[in-house]
Amino acid sequence: MCRNIKTLFNFDPPASEEEVHAAALQFVRKLSGFNTPSKANEAAFNIAIEEVAAVAQKLLDSLVTNAEPRNRQIEIERAKIRSIKRFGGAGTKI
Repeated sequence: MCRNIKTLFNFDPPASEEEVHAAALQFVRKLSGFNTPSKANEAAFNIAIEEVAAVAQKLLDSLVTNAEPRNRQIEIERAKIRSIKRFGGAGTKI
């Protein structure tokens, strides 16, 4: 599951609230072992997601770099190329 968490720092435009929330969701899923929690664990699961998202956003806001911001489109193309190299190109469109 954590493979789906993408780097969110140093992009132009910066990571959106939705991207940070999605990363927090994946992280909490991985830690808990639940894709969808039971009703008994739903409140704790949702609180954890919100708290992790808040801490992640605080981290992103406090990081500094001298590097140029990365371009999202270029990073998407690089990920596609890596996927083709790893899994083959059958049925894959670039």
